[in-house]
Formats: sequence, C-alpha cells, structure tokens
Amino acid sequence: MDLSQYAELFLAESREHLSACNQLLLAWERNPASPEPVGGLFRSVHTVKGMAATMGYARVADLAHRMENLLDQLRRAGRPPGDAIIQLLFRATDALEKAVALAVTGRERDLDIAELLAELDRAAARDAAPSPPPAAAPLAAASPADIAGSGRLVQITLRAEAPLKGGRALLIVRKAQSLGTVHNLTPASPAFETEDFDGRFAFRLETSADAAAIEQALRGVGDVERIVLDEDEAPAPRLEAAAGGRTRHIRVDLRRLDALMDLIGELVTARGRLNELAARWSSRDPAIDDVAIQISRLSSELQAEIIQARMTPVWQVFDRFPRLVRDVARQLGKQVAFRVEGKEIELDRAILDEIGDPLVHLLRNAVDHGIETPAERRKRHKNPEGEIVLAAVRERASVAIRISDDGRGIDRARILQKAQREGVVSPHVEALSDDQLLRVLARSGFSTADAVTSVSGRGVGIDVAMTRIRALGGSIEIRTEPGAGTTFVLRLPVTLAIVRALIAAVGAERYALPLTYVAETVEFGATAMTTMEGRDAIVLRDRVVPLVDLRKLLGTNEAASSPPQRRPIIVLEMGERRTGIVVDGMVSQQEIVVKAFEAPRGTLPVFSGATIMGDGVPALILDAAGLL
Repeated sequence: MDLSQYAELFLAESREHLSACNQLLLAWERNPASPEPVGGLFRSVHTVKGMAATMGYARVADLAHRMENLLDQLRRAGRPPGDAIIQLLFRATDALEKAVALAVTGRERDLDIAELLAELDRAAARDAAPSPPPAAAPLAAASPADIAGSGRLVQITLRAEAPLKGGRALLIVRKAQSLGTVHNLTPASPAFETEDFDGRFAFRLETSADAAAIEQALRGVGDVERIVLDEDEAPAPRLEAAAGGRTRHIRVDLRRLDALMDLIGELVTARGRLNELAARWSSRDPAIDDVAIQISRLSSELQAEIIQARMTPVWQVFDRFPRLVRDVARQLGKQVAFRVEGKEIELDRAILDEIGDPLVHLLRNAVDHGIETPAERRKRHKNPEGEIVLAAVRERASVAIRISDDGRGIDRARILQKAQREGVVSPHVEALSDDQLLRVLARSGFSTADAVTSVSGRGVGIDVAMTRIRALGGSIEIRTEPGAGTTFVLRLPVTLAIVRALIAAVGAERYALPLTYVAETVEFGATAMTTMEGRDAIVLRDRVVPLVDLRKLLGTNEAASSPPQRRPIIVLEMGERRTGIVVDGMVSQQEIVVKAFEAPRGTLPVFSGATIMGDGVPALILDAAGLL
C-alpha cells in the first residue's frame, strides 16, 4: 500500500493542528501569563512532527522539531514569553503551514528556512541546549515469517471517530518499523483498505526500545485510543470489538459531493418533466401517477440527504480570521479585540468556499477604515482597544453574516462630496441613504483612502464583496453611525445548487424567484396606493412598500400580450428592506436547479442565474437583491 495516497489526510489534519496553533498563539499573546496555550501548542506541533516524520517529510519534521524544542523550554521555564518570542512563533507557524503545503506537492526542497531555524535554535538555547533532531531510521520490511511469536506483542485500537483508519494504521506500522522489525501483522495490511477495517490491529515488534518509548512514538502518529504491550501473549487473529462499534464518520472528497449534487440536479429536472407527463397520462393509467409520486418522494429525500452532507459549520472558514485581524491591526498600529459568534451555523460547502475573500476584504476595511488609533479613541473617550465582531445567525431559510466594528463610522458627507466630484451622484442629492451609500462604496475604483497602502486604498474591497455575494444569490446591507461604528450584513441562501422557487409569468415568459426572499403575496389594486421617492408604492399594514412592475422593467411588448386585469404583487423581504414585484400571474412553486448565467452585455442586472423547467424550456432566475 502506497503511503503517498494518505498525503491528503496528512494535509487536512496538519491544517487543523496549525489552525489550533494560531488560535493558541493569539490567546497567549492576549494573556502571556496563562500556562495553557504553551501546552496546547507543544501538543499540536509535536503531532505535526510525528505525522511528517512518518510520511517521510524530513524538512517539515525538522522545522516542527525546532519549534517543539523552543516550546518545551518555554513550558519548563513557566514564565510569560516576550513579544519577540510570540512573533517568532507566529512566523514559524506560517513557515510550517507553507512547508506542509510544499511537502504534499513534492516541492519540499523549495522551502528556504535556514535563517528561521537558526532563530528558533538561538531562542531555545537561551534557557537550555536544544535536543538534536531525530534521525530518520530506515523502514524495515515487515515479514510475517520472521521468528514467529518473538518480540513484543503490540495491540492498537484507533479512536472511533478517526478518519481514514486504514491510512492511520499504515502510518503507525511504518512508525513501528522505524523502531525495529515488524512481523505477524494482524490483520494483514490489504485489510486496512476494506470497509470492514474498524481500527483494531496487532503485530510483533522486535526492538531494543522500552515500553514507554514505543508507546510515545506510536501515540505521536495520532488518533490512537489504546495501546497494549505484552511480550508473552500471542496475537489473536481477530481482536475483540472495541467499545462504541464501527465509526459513524468518514472523510469524503468534496469532488464526490459535487458530482452527487450535479446528478441530483439532473434528477430534479427529470422529476419535473416526469410529473408533467404523469399529469397528462394519469387519467388513462393511474399507475403512472403512483409511480411518479413515489419517484418524486424518493428523489426529494435523496436530495435532502445530499444537501445535508454538504453542510459545513462556518468555523472552518471563520477560524482563520482572528490571525488576519491581529496581523492587520499590528501593521497599522491599532489595538483590536476580535470576537466570533455563531461558529456552529452551517452553510453549503460551495457557498462557504466562496465567502472567504469577501469577508477578508470587509474585515481588513473594518480594521483600516473603521477602528481608530488608540490615541484617537482616547480623545473620543473610548476604550483604546477597538472591537470587531464577526457573527453568523440563521434567519428563516437564509444565513446572515454580520461584520461590525465600534469605530469612527462612515462620514456620509465626505463620501457624498467625493461621489459628486467624480460624477457618481447627482449634484442635487443632499444626503445618502444606507442603500445609496453602499452603491457608491461598491463602485469599482471608488475609495475613501488618502493613499494606497498594502492594506487598502485601491477601491476594490466592497466591490469584490458585493460582486461575489450577489453571484451567490445573496445581498449586502450597510448600517453606520458616526462615532459608533459600521455594520455590514451579508445575507446568503443556505444552499446554492437547488432552491425552492416561486414561478411567475410576465407576458409569455416565466421567471423564478427564490422563496427564501418571498414574504407574502397581495393583489394589485386591492391595497392603498401611494408614491415613494417618485415610485409607485402600496401601503401594507401601515408600511409603505415600493413597487417594481416587471412588465415595464423588462420592456415586455404590450401589443403581443396585454396585462391581465388582476395582477399579483410578490413582496420580497431582505432584512428591513421590502419591495413589491408586480407580475402577470403566479404559475407554481417548485424546486429548481440553479445554473450559472452569463448575462449578455447590456442586460439589466436583475438576474442571478437560469434554470430548466419541467417542459424543457429555460427560465431566468430573478435576483432579489437587484430588485430591492
């Protein structure tokens, strides 16, 4: 069995440990007197070192070993680390992350860290001489025929939740081979690749190492729940079942989930076609209708299970932001406390992968433009340490992500003056509403910075965020108050590929509106009419709701099809914003498969995608954010 096939497992687990290192370093920097972070750091780096050594990534193991030496000295000394040591450990963690990525792609030799290694050694030597790097022992070939029954019996039980147990077992065997000769492996290594392998195996180990050294080495590989060492008892051909039974979790390549989602999308389209045909033919043969109903139910259940399998907690993206905020704040000479809320909220993995860049831009803007310097905050009688909060909240069928700061807020008058000078806003506009402010800030190249720096000033941050979020079928809102801070709210659908939609008709065409943003429907003319900022509006429960007539907006040919006498209004809602969409009629509610839509030049920015209806005719998906 080729060890290289477990490179992805090594990469995934190393990233988890390195993420933990960043979190622990941030905690240690905030509270240097706390003894807990250094212990956690030591364990995480030690685990990465063990895995790297087993995989044969010598430079990764060497770097981790030098970090481990320094951490061990700090742990033994028991005194708070200075700022220089914390910064050195941050740089070493970054280098270790880069080393892991290079090693997995076979480019470990590209790593140039000689100076960093020397710094780590000098820092460790201030308290005690570092221990020498571990020598890589040659791997001995396991041979079941070698001196049957001799040597120590080693029985291993892996943790029930351990991913890819076969790969972990192989790494442990290879680790044992670095200590001596392994034979009588039970079950044999090919069994590690079967679904029946449950993480229990045994072997004989001939070695001069003592029991403590053996156990420490094997546990260092990770995910070991239990090790039993015995010199006399012969290995049983099958170990007794461990408590907890077989594992209930496995790691699945995201490409497989993507392929499943594509297939279920095609199935949903075919299901719609089948339901239409069944409606026509069920009067001749009721069995057709029964089969169609059963297939519809089964495909819906399958779809729900696949979507649930793709759901991922947002912490998997959020956990890298505390380090980002800390580094930007330090670069700008600011003090920032960063807090994350709602880390357990789940989103479709495809959406989660896309929101990282927008959040990076908004967080960097919050540190640079929002939070004031400590001196400025003191003048305003504020805590010299600013606060930024990143929070995820579930709202009906969507998720809201808020980035808020307690900084200076946005100077609307200054933005208005600059927008008027650049011709972005009419000279007659006296004040910017929240919506107008966001549109101005989201214009490509528009920036309030006086100079371009490595952090900001090029006018692309909010533009990038707006474009990406709108492409995902979401929206961005802004709220700001001078002297009190700014909040950006990103509203996103929970899943992207398949959504439930309201199908509306305008003339001879059909359009889809995701139900996530549909609040209610009313009849046009049945409620009081008024105007709002020059637009038609209705008064709905003492609230003025502006209207958008899709016939007029899309330029539907009145001669080809005149509007019906009774027209429905679909009321869309995003946060506090509401808009009524006047259509000719509502056709149905159904699940649709969202397809990417490249709008031709000149097309109105009110479409977020396209779908194929049950009769095979395409329909455009209306972008709720573009209509509000």
